[in-house]
Amino acid sequence: MNEFLNPTQSGHDSRTGTVYVYLSLFFLILAFFIVLVAISTIEKTKSKAVMNSLTSTFTTYQPEGTKPTDFTAKEGDVLGRHAFQEEITKIFATTLQVAKVEVVKPGRLMRAQMPSSAMFENNEARIKQNALAFLDRTVAALGGRPPGLRFDLEFIIGTPTTGDRVLPVGENLPMARAGAFAREMISRGAPPDSVAIGLAPGDPEKITLRFYVRRQDDPSLELPGRPPAGPR
Repeated sequence: MNEFLNPTQSGHDSRTGTVYVYLSLFFLILAFFIVLVAISTIEKTKSKAVMNSLTSTFTTYQPEGTKPTDFTAKEGDVLGRHAFQEEITKIFATTLQVAKVEVVKPGRLMRAQMPSSAMFENNEARIKQNALAFLDRTVAALGGRPPGLRFDLEFIIGTPTTGDRVLPVGENLPMARAGAFAREMISRGAPPDSVAIGLAPGDPEKITLRFYVRRQDDPSLELPGRPPAGPR
């Protein structure tokens, strides 16, 4: 009995018993977590919501006046085209969850639709503060052109018409918002030749964004009397 209470009397190291106790505790904790994982169930909807929240919270974007981050193709145009569309989709998912994004032509054209209230203050042409992160990340994506390609953005907002669906001549709120969007994008570093704005007959509370991936020598980019695009 004395040998059990005082193992050092039998010639054994007392530290051995302590090691066994620690190992037992470690294995007990490990078994506890294995049981938790085994009995748990994954809810995809909640998991996706948590991941989107974490991504939105810890994401980084280019502050105003900084050079956009390059994202280049490593294996030709195809990778660059699809990488651009994936980046734009991720930007909408983490900054403007209200937008509906669809790929119209893989590697060439994608379209996003959103309410004007997601971008602008109520009844104003002023862009919301919480939309500025979206603009900064979009500017960085537009500026990351791989060699031989260009990324373009079209901003289309609905406007009331006069008569037989004739667009208004004087400035109205949709026109002012379109101009504010273009000025804000360019002031934040977007290539001026990559941003286009327009009005379309329709609901002023609806905005459509089209993202194009084109080759630098695309004939559709040429204007009458302008030298051909491409290397000079």
